[in-house]
Parts: sequence; C-alpha cells; structure tokens
Amino acid sequence: MNTFSDLAALNAACLNLPAGNDAAATAVRERQATLTKPPGSLGRLEDMAAWLATWQGRAMPRLDKVETLVFAGNHGIASQGVSSYPPSVTVQMVANFSHGGAAINQIARAAGSVLRVIPLDLDTPTEDFTVAPAMTESGFLLAVSTGYEAVSSDADLICLGEMGIGNTTVSAALAAALFGGGGARWAGRGTGVDDAGLRRKQSVIDAGLARHAALLDDPLLVAMALGGRELAAMLGATLAARRHGIPVLLDGFVCTAAVAPLALLRPDALDHTMLAHNSAEAGHQGLAEALGLRPLLDMGMRLGEASGATLAVPLLRAAVECHTGMATFAEATVDNRA
Repeated sequence: MNTFSDLAALNAACLNLPAGNDAAATAVRERQATLTKPPGSLGRLEDMAAWLATWQGRAMPRLDKVETLVFAGNHGIASQGVSSYPPSVTVQMVANFSHGGAAINQIARAAGSVLRVIPLDLDTPTEDFTVAPAMTESGFLLAVSTGYEAVSSDADLICLGEMGIGNTTVSAALAAALFGGGGARWAGRGTGVDDAGLRRKQSVIDAGLARHAALLDDPLLVAMALGGRELAAMLGATLAARRHGIPVLLDGFVCTAAVAPLALLRPDALDHTMLAHNSAEAGHQGLAEALGLRPLLDMGMRLGEASGATLAVPLLRAAVECHTGMATFAEATVDNRA
C-alpha cells in the first residue's frame, strides 16, 4: 500500500518537514561547558551529542534502540554488463544476511544495532533506464512507502544501506542528473569492473541522461526514471525518520545518491542525517561535497550493506557516554578555568 497517493503528495511531504529542537542542542552546549575538560576538547564528539539531541528532542540523548535498515533491489540496467556480478547475487546476498554471514551482520552485532533486511521485488528488476523509466509512478511510490513504513517510530538512531547489483551505475546516473556532468565524472568501478566495464557504465549513464533529459529539473522524477527500488526506499526511510524525530546515519555512494533528491527539494532536508564515511567509490567525495556532508570516517570502504553507517555507531555511543557520564567540574571538585 502506498503511503503517498501521488508524486504531488510525496513532493509536499518532502517540503513540509519538522524542525529540530534547538533548545535541546543549547542544553547540550551548556552542559558541555561544565564538564571536566577544556572547552571543545572532544571535537566532533561534542557536535555529535548536540546533533543527536537536536533531532531526538531531548537534552540527554540516548542510543538504546539503534536499527540498521538494508534495502535490496535489482536493476534492469544490470543486463548491460555494468557489474562484475550477475543480478542473482542480490538474492543470494539477502539469504546470506538472513544466515548471519555478511560483513554487516558482524558490524551490526559489534555496534549493538538491530539489523533488518527488506527486499523489494527482487524477482522483477526495474526497467533498463536507457529505454524506459526505471519505475512507474505507482512502483516508485510503493518503494518509497516501503522505506517510509520500515522505520520504527521509537528508534533512537537509524543506519541506512542497500544491496543491489548495478546500483553504483544507478547512483552515478542520479548524481549526474542532479548535479551535472556525465558518466565520466561520476561512474566508478563498483564491484570491480575492468576498463571496458567502466566505459560501458559511462556510456549507459550518458544514454540514460539523454533518454530522460526532459525530466532532469524535477528531483523526484529523476529518482523515478534513473533510480531503483532500494534507493527509493532509502529516500522514504530518511523522510520518515525526519517525521519521527530520529537521526540518521547515511552509508556510502549509493545511499548518499538515494537521499540527494531531498536536498534538492529543500536545502535543510538532510540536517537530521550525518554521513558516516567517505566511500572509496569514485564520485562519493564529490557528491558529499555537493550536499555539504562531512564524513565521520574514511576507511577506504566501498561495500554498501550499511557497513560504513553501522561502523560509525560506536563513535556516537562514545559521544553520548561522554556527554551523559562525565562529571562536571563542581561534581568532581576540580578547579575550572580562572
């Protein structure tokens, strides 16, 4: 069932977003000034505590319920040889997730995050976007709605990621459509394609841009014509998290491309998100810069699966523990600055 009746309803929801709680952030800053440390000495950990407070709406943020959502989809564009792996791998990896055998299973367990994997019609790939829109309006809205409804309203933090053979090509096409430049600017090697495969990706992206040139001034139509179900679901989940007052950790290139249309519709639409890491996939750093997102980590990762997003959870846990657990100068009977 679609949460949004049509594209106009989705567009309206993307524009009508609740603000963060500035009073909670101010309370965090005031408490930080009393803790037993020089002002600002915990650097971005202090910023993380204030960010969590802003979007959770409480002066003492918590991370009792952290969820990692991995959306999986298949792409018609994969038939053009843009990946080193066949689309069957998407289904097989979803099974691997369920059996606990993937990297994200291990990282989520270490980070104390509940992993949920949501496949989206894997037996029916999207259309090849060089010949038709990847999704119909109803199909796009269904994928967005699936992501929207997947978000638990009582979560303290959501980590977003994906699985889908061919989705780095899709993401590069989205980046090119939204920010300019063709396949040569945005396409990377993804799962490890050779030089010939990289040239194919670039050509496929350029063909898609030409095919849908009339739509490129509408971010949602771009997402529908050039995107994929798992990307649409991540957009929906990010939108739902904003509605519910839940901060979001974004994963790598695919996840960042998926939510980029929101920022094109409203500049502050991603303020409740943080970019967890700088992916090694070509184009991610440029995309992050275009969106004004500063990654927390740079580990040379390009796996997807929300692996980078979930890996950053312990940083946020440390930020919360320092903020809530440290003694003030008065409590510790330590002299403050003169």
